[in-house]
Amino acid sequence: MTIKHGGNLIEIAARYGTEPTEWLDLSTGVSPFTYPVGDIPTSVWNRLPETNDGLEPAAKVYYDAAFEPIAVSGSQAAIMALPGGITLELGRCGTIALPRVGYKEHQHAWSSFEQDGNEWEIEFYDDFPTAQQIETCDVILIINPNNPSGKFTEQEQLHKVLSNKEQKGGYLIVDEAFADCTPEISMLNPYKHSDNLIVLRSVGKFFGLAGARVGFVFAKSVIKSLLEETLGPWTVTGPARWVMKNALQDMKWQEATAKRIADDSERLNQLLDSKLDCKRAGTQLFTTVYMPDAQACHELLCRQQVLTRLCDEKNAIRFGLPETEAQWQQLECALNSLHKSLVRHSCEGRNLSKNSEV
Repeated sequence: MTIKHGGNLIEIAARYGTEPTEWLDLSTGVSPFTYPVGDIPTSVWNRLPETNDGLEPAAKVYYDAAFEPIAVSGSQAAIMALPGGITLELGRCGTIALPRVGYKEHQHAWSSFEQDGNEWEIEFYDDFPTAQQIETCDVILIINPNNPSGKFTEQEQLHKVLSNKEQKGGYLIVDEAFADCTPEISMLNPYKHSDNLIVLRSVGKFFGLAGARVGFVFAKSVIKSLLEETLGPWTVTGPARWVMKNALQDMKWQEATAKRIADDSERLNQLLDSKLDCKRAGTQLFTTVYMPDAQACHELLCRQQVLTRLCDEKNAIRFGLPETEAQWQQLECALNSLHKSLVRHSCEGRNLSKNSEV
């Protein structure tokens, strides 16, 4: 099963006979405002990564959590390892409820896991798990906020699910990869953390450091130990650990960047509303626009060297944030061209090309 994500700009630019530098890449939802790495000491490159370097305590403080997490090579590493870890903890495979629309790597990880001929059964839900799924599934996974739908799940709803899992001995997994701009929705709590709760966090989005591949898992000790055993040593490089410790402790940069992201998110939504008369949703780091002929619209934007994320259901396009004024102008010009094409085809009473795909 091959899952397409955002990015892959070098490949796509070559497909159009262009250079990557000519493109505006809005496909990943990663903040364009990268934390200033600075000069990394040579010793950090020379030595093997060490887990007592202060990264995990910094993460505990930044996320306002009850205890230190384990650091992993992006939350993706945890997503891939959790089915095996939970199977070992439960002593069997079971049933997991997954969002029908959401980050597809979750589905891939659970559907591809197999142990001694046993597999996990997957049940899908739309906006929120049904009462029956909450009651009967061993594991409930909720992406909050959802990527790409942008749907936020209230803490009250999450706590009801968690209460059930505490009674039944199951798990609630909450993927909070895009929660940095809305910390009030997080299930992490400085005073308590349920043994039946697993929270995934990713630093790549808000800090603009997707290439560092750093994420965190907050879970009870046995789950963390099982993940560490599965993933092995040195899952996060020494330079990445050094950079992320500094980033997590830099409150001044975090506050300034959060405001900049909020302001630019509002600017993006206003621009999209002015050019596309379509329903939209999202977070401060991305906006998902639901539109007819989304696949063809994605193609038209590519022809303007603007790369967006065509959602898996082929019914929407996700836009990240531009960084510079020149990039904003490039996006506006591309949207102008798209708007004209949509108006022209609407007047002619026909759809855009049905064969466009990137």
